Amino acid sequence: MFLIDFILNIDQHLYVLSSEYGLWVYGILFLIIFCETGLVVMPLLPGDSLLFAAGTLASFEDSQLSPHILFVGLCIAGILGDSVNYWIGKKAGPKVFTSQESRFFKREYLDRTHAFYLKYGAKTIIIARFIPIIRTFAPFVAGIGTMPYRTFITYNIVGAILWVGIFIYAGFYFGQLPMIQQNFKLVILAIIILSITPPIIEYLKHRYKK
Repeated sequence: MFLIDFILNIDQHLYVLSSEYGLWVYGILFLIIFCETGLVVMPLLPGDSLLFAAGTLASFEDSQLSPHILFVGLCIAGILGDSVNYWIGKKAGPKVFTSQESRFFKREYLDRTHAFYLKYGAKTIIIARFIPIIRTFAPFVAGIGTMPYRTFITYNIVGAILWVGIFIYAGFYFGQLPMIQQNFKLVILAIIILSITPPIIEYLKHRYKK
């Protein structure tokens, strides 16, 4: 319930954090984005909504936050997070798939993941940035699938710049519009719904075909 309240009222919570901790809020935001992208056990932390709300907060006249510092800092957080997640997958993956008798973790799954990322990896890493939960698991699976790190880090950087840039500056330039301010909770819900729509559509297509 706390997490739901935090996400739906994220603008109010960030304002309180900024008032109480001042510039330390940069570090708090950095930590949240890093954990959401870097720790596969924390896929429910806010991402898109947090970036948009942070950009909106930076647009206030009395705000201590700079959208440009937010952009640079949170890009670094996202890039480092995905990189850590990649290496966790790379190191843990072979051990996870060692048992040939496991019902779920079979060597063939690792081979399929490897083949999938060799074919679609670049597109997957960038698109996954905009999809909650999948954003957290994509770099982990890339590591398990042994995608070359040079390829991964290139699209990791591109994806982070696009993801952070779009939401931070969208919040900064549009967050102060009266219509947005009066319906901020609905805007956050719309961002969440739009971001989870693609995987739902893909799931329904797959189910329909089967």
